[in-house]
Order: sequence, then structure tokens, then C-alpha cells
Amino acid sequence: MSQAADPTRAVHPLVKLALELGPLLVFFVANSRGNLFVATGAFMAATVISLSLSWVLTRRLPVMPLVSGAVVLVFGGLTLALQDELFIKLKPTIVNLLFAGALFAGVAMNRPLLAIVFDQAFELTHAGWMKLSLRWAWFFVFLAVVNEIVWRTQSTDFWVAFKVWGIMPITMVFAMAQAPLLQRYSAAGDAAE
Repeated sequence: MSQAADPTRAVHPLVKLALELGPLLVFFVANSRGNLFVATGAFMAATVISLSLSWVLTRRLPVMPLVSGAVVLVFGGLTLALQDELFIKLKPTIVNLLFAGALFAGVAMNRPLLAIVFDQAFELTHAGWMKLSLRWAWFFVFLAVVNEIVWRTQSTDFWVAFKVWGIMPITMVFAMAQAPLLQRYSAAGDAAE
């Protein structure tokens, strides 16, 4: 089947990374050149563009960017309409708690939702998906708490910079730290045995 006919065609990893991180970098740059309200408007526009390009390239929208994008538009819209920074600052807390809640609910129902989110990126046993889901759920709670601490105790400029230069590296380190679990619970390894 040709790539053009495949509705779920893959995107180069660098393009995918640019689509996911692009809006956040636009937010950071716009804040440094303007203010939080200018940055919020730019963030909203960049999010819509990123989701649109993702749709054009893959003919589907991943769950996490879609939920995050919806919350960006709602809370960004409230920030701009009410001229109140509170709403955009609460957005990461709310998104992270939504993701954590969904993952905890999936584990409680014995249905690890992370398997759907990662969409065949990994082949894990059911126990592996359950453990990975719990780890990510707790990590999202951690990110929500960190966001609350930073925006309530630091300047707006520090908070914006921390979203880009703090949260992203912390998330990458956490994701890489899951490698032993991915190896231990690999379904491919179980099949080979």
C-alpha cells in the first residue's frame, strides 16, 4: 500500500517533535518579545496550526495533543477575554490532572489507556502497560504540583521559561528512565521465549 493511500501514515520523528514542541517554543519566544497576553494568542494560533498540520500529515489527531490543544484554546481564550493570567497558568495543572485521572481510571478498570495513547509504539504485556500507566499517572500529578508551585511563587517570565526549559527536560529524563520497564515487560520478548 502506498504512503498516500495509508490514512495513518507515519511522520518523520523530527517533524512530529516540531509539531509537539513548536507551540510551546512560540509561546516562549512571544512572551520574551511581548507579554503573556501576546504569548497566549500566539500559543493558541500555533496550537491550531500544529494540530492542523498533524491532521494533514497523518489523517488523525493523537489524543494527548488534542486534549491539550482544546484546553489551550479554552483557557487561552479566557486569559485573553478576561485579561487575566490565571487561566493560562492553570492550563498545565488542569491538563496534567486530566491525563493523570484518565490513566488512574484506566488502571482501576484494568484497561491501561496508555496502550491506546502510545498506539503500537511499544509492545508490552498487560502487566507492563498497567505499571507504565501508573508511573505516568503519578508523573502527571507531579507535573501538576510543580506547575502550581512555580506559577504561584515565581515571576511570569520564570514560569514561561520553566515550562520550556524545565518541564521538557524533566519529562524526557522520566521517559528515558522507563526503559528498564519497557525491556522487562516487552511482549516481543515474551513471544520470543
